[in-house]
Amino acid sequence: MRGGVGLCILLFSAAIAGGQAPAPANQAKPTGDNKYVGSQVCQDCHSEITDTFYKNPHNKSIVSQKEPPERTGCEGCHGPGGQHYAAGDGSSIIAFPKIPKEQVLDTCLGCHSQTLSRANIRRSSHTVNGIVCTNCHSVHSSPAPKNLLARTQTNLCYSCHTNVRAQFSLPFKHRVNEGFMNCTDCHNPHGAPQPTWANATRPRMVEHSKANEESCMNCHADKRGPFVFEHSPVRVDGCLSCHVPHGSTNSRMLTRPVVFTMCLECHNNAGNLGRQADGVKTQARAPHNMANPLFQNCTQCHVRIHGSNADLRYFR
Repeated sequence: MRGGVGLCILLFSAAIAGGQAPAPANQAKPTGDNKYVGSQVCQDCHSEITDTFYKNPHNKSIVSQKEPPERTGCEGCHGPGGQHYAAGDGSSIIAFPKIPKEQVLDTCLGCHSQTLSRANIRRSSHTVNGIVCTNCHSVHSSPAPKNLLARTQTNLCYSCHTNVRAQFSLPFKHRVNEGFMNCTDCHNPHGAPQPTWANATRPRMVEHSKANEESCMNCHADKRGPFVFEHSPVRVDGCLSCHVPHGSTNSRMLTRPVVFTMCLECHNNAGNLGRQADGVKTQARAPHNMANPLFQNCTQCHVRIHGSNADLRYFR
């Protein structure tokens, strides 16, 4: 008799359990304690975010089911949601617009600190000036095709760097506005290593190319060298000694409107220049009369001005 009663109780319990949907293995029951409750609970109030979260790169932390609760889904950024779910207010959750900028950076770097491209973020110009992740990235509603940017990359950078926007409107410039290239092709917004050119002066977060060279070499590989006969400004001072990278009113983005006036900045017989400190001569076997238009376009003869493997004077 007792065995029959026990069997009935067991069958009744099994029927009740079978009528309920099993809880996910990685989701705890919401309680008043500040515990991790899983991203499914967030759907009750934040459906406008969770309904499209499957498109978000951060969704892979949920799909993989390999990350711990503190690095999974919504709670990976906003902290445990137990008390937030129970109280229904935002006092117990990390709300990024309300927390200090240092905490925003620390929260994002909890996951995004593993790549070498972000190794210098804490001493980058952006961080030093109070620009943190949420100033450039929009995690929930990004209109950009990648990187969760708050705006398209060019417009995002222009919102602060208005002087650069003006330079890209000049007649001779890199084709950023046309979409041929982006700011990050040359710059690392998260901070770049110390440059190894131009006597270690720091351009604005310019990324290194291969062999710790200027980022210009990523596209202008024919100027890389090494050459048998190096042109010293190219190797020591870098491209910016002759070119304006964002844009210029001069052809080939040169710093001077006429070629020979730029060359004369160094080749002026000044006593503190040259290998013997006797000046970089403007004279060859025949005098260079700069009043004669024949000699005013230096690169007409010195065509290998970035460096040559054939001639000391950079002839063809």
